[in-house]
Amino acid sequence: MAFPRPVAIVASNRIPFAKSNTAYFGASNQQMLGSAIQGLVDKTGLKGEMVGELVAGAVMKHSRDFNLARESLLDTSLSAATPCIDMQQACGTGLQALFSVANKIALGQIESGIAAGSDTTSDAPIAVSDQFQKLLLNLNRSKTTGQRLKALSKFRPSFLLPSLPRNGEPRTGLSMGEHTEITAKTWGIPRSEQDEMAWLSHRNLAKAYDEGFMDDLMTPFMGLNKDNLLRASTTQEKLASLAPAFDKQEGSLSAGNSSALTDGASAVLLASEEWAKERGLPVLAYLTDYETSAVDFTGKDSDYTEGLLLAPAYAVPKMLARNNLLLQDFDFYEIHEAFAAQVLATLKAWDTSSFCKERLGLSGALGGIDKSKLNVNGSSLATGHPFAATGGRIVGTLAKLLEQKGSGRGLISICAAGGQGVVAMLER
Repeated sequence: MAFPRPVAIVASNRIPFAKSNTAYFGASNQQMLGSAIQGLVDKTGLKGEMVGELVAGAVMKHSRDFNLARESLLDTSLSAATPCIDMQQACGTGLQALFSVANKIALGQIESGIAAGSDTTSDAPIAVSDQFQKLLLNLNRSKTTGQRLKALSKFRPSFLLPSLPRNGEPRTGLSMGEHTEITAKTWGIPRSEQDEMAWLSHRNLAKAYDEGFMDDLMTPFMGLNKDNLLRASTTQEKLASLAPAFDKQEGSLSAGNSSALTDGASAVLLASEEWAKERGLPVLAYLTDYETSAVDFTGKDSDYTEGLLLAPAYAVPKMLARNNLLLQDFDFYEIHEAFAAQVLATLKAWDTSSFCKERLGLSGALGGIDKSKLNVNGSSLATGHPFAATGGRIVGTLAKLLEQKGSGRGLISICAAGGQGVVAMLER
């Protein structure tokens, strides 16, 4: 797909990612998002400037965060005249925010914009029970003492039990991990391959830190200056010793080969070439295309059900066809590691002729990829996965890889709750 005019990735910033209930315990989405954006402003010299738009979001939001993007911007030194939009599409939030800004730049409606995302499960929204909510609403609309006493007479101590956030699909009641266990069994993904992918993720991220690759991609927050989920010394043997996490008897997914609940935030600056040039800012790479897909994981439309997190397997072929590209025509592959099994199942699907013919309508398999080009600086198994912040992390990493290489093409693939997938292509 050719944009009407090029959309440049100019800079990115994130705060280090932290395992839930550790370094960022008590920090809000607004605090984390504001810090990530301010770090980006400081890097690019945009203090006091107005950008065309800030689009940002979070998946785990308090009611107080109804205007999260705007409130976070007002905490920074960007001009308060910058308009803001909140967005949410589960784990695809960060990329969808990027697409929204990119479209307006491509059409000439704005010259610059910031796409961002934040999430925390250490400050998760805890709601009152449905019964207590109804009682409070009835109490609020009561106009007489008698009406108030009648409403209060229906109170029961059990009403005080909180409604905690659930890591489950509303349509199935299964968690992402339980869904991915089904996918792993369906596609025959061995535990050993999952543990190897997890080990590589930690090894590659540790190497990136050692080589200084991460130094200009993040700014410290609350005393943390690197991702605290990283286990540089882990081994495949240590990972193999962990018990199954979702299917205790026959499962292959463990805490080690599944991404952990994580807190963090990220931000990406996009612009037209002219805007970047006027400010002496480098163009790292260009966003050249993207695609979103969804799959029926519930059996709503037919007897066939797809794996919850396999929607990117459908999105990528559409984008390839539109650009007359092969799956192998990429220098880097950034596939979000929600679970090692989900990444491996997606790769296996693309390399399976029957799936590509029957489900994708292709003449044959897309084929395999060179795995030495996959997540070369680690991914979510090592960095963690603050839902809405993952897209910005991946875009920032890939843009820098392409800038360092001086040329090339990179593929981004992110699966999302609800059976959705968001993919994109960056080029230099």
